Order: sequence, then structure tokens, then C-alpha cells
Amino acid sequence: MRVLVISDTHGDEQALCRAVEAQPTARVVLHLGDGVREAEAAASAYPDREFHLIRGNNDWSAGRAYPLTQELLLSGKRVFLTHGHGYRVKMGLYDVVCAARERGADILLFGHTHQPLTDYEDGLYLMNPGSLGYGGTYGIVDITPAGVVTSLVPNRDDRQAGGAR
Repeated sequence: MRVLVISDTHGDEQALCRAVEAQPTARVVLHLGDGVREAEAAASAYPDREFHLIRGNNDWSAGRAYPLTQELLLSGKRVFLTHGHGYRVKMGLYDVVCAARERGADILLFGHTHQPLTDYEDGLYLMNPGSLGYGGTYGIVDITPAGVVTSLVPNRDDRQAGGAR
């Protein structure tokens, strides 16, 4: 199973759509907050994908329509999603890692810092996909019978980057 992990789109719906289109085998899309409006639009535009949205500290318009955290079971792996501001991830990862471990998570996904990160720590995979709206990265989590692989991907628009049209 391939999972597309996105965070901090901050209004950049085009970047979000580029990422979804660049990953046609990712049937699950996780948006980690600060951009639920464009994530809602993408969910409508790609009804063949399963979207899960949580709200971030800048998702004022979402009110309480989306949770601050979510736990999912994907291909037998327990995944803990949070934007991260409630766990002060800009100050360090101790609190959010403890929260993930308390929930028995295999995979921790968070955003907020805009700094891409992928790591593995004593049975817990950690990923911050970075900011798709500022910096242009997203994450991929591949869950296979052989294990979990996390990766970070730059979301390029080749026309803007000077590539072929």
C-alpha cells in the first residue's frame, strides 16, 4: 500500500493536485493540516482516493469539522496523525513521540515545522513531509509485507523549474 502524506499546503491547491497526480498508486492521501480547504477541494476532485484530513493551527475556517489527531490502521500498521502544534514539535519531538508510543503507533506523521524529516526510532517510523506550500515537499509511506519504507519527494512543476513542457 502506498500512502501520500501532505502537510502545510497553505492555500496552494495546485501543488496539492500535482502531488496527487504524481502518485497514481497512492490510493490513500493524508493531509496533516494547515490547508484543509484545498484538501477538501482535492478530495472532491479525486473521488477515487481515500482522503483523511486533520486540522492545523492555521485552519481557522475548519472550526471543529476535523480532528486535531487521528489514528488509522493501514495494512496492519497503526498510524498516528497530528499537525504537531499541540505537541510543540517546533521545540522538539519528545512529546509527539511519547503520544505516538502511548497509542501503540508503528508510524508517526506530523507537520507544522515545515522541515521535512524521516526517521526510525526503536520500532517507530517518523515522518514530517515538510511544507507543500512553502518548499514543495511531500512524503510517501509504502507499507508492504516486507516492511515500511518512508521517503520524501520534491513536488516540482517542471514548467517552473525550467524543464520540458
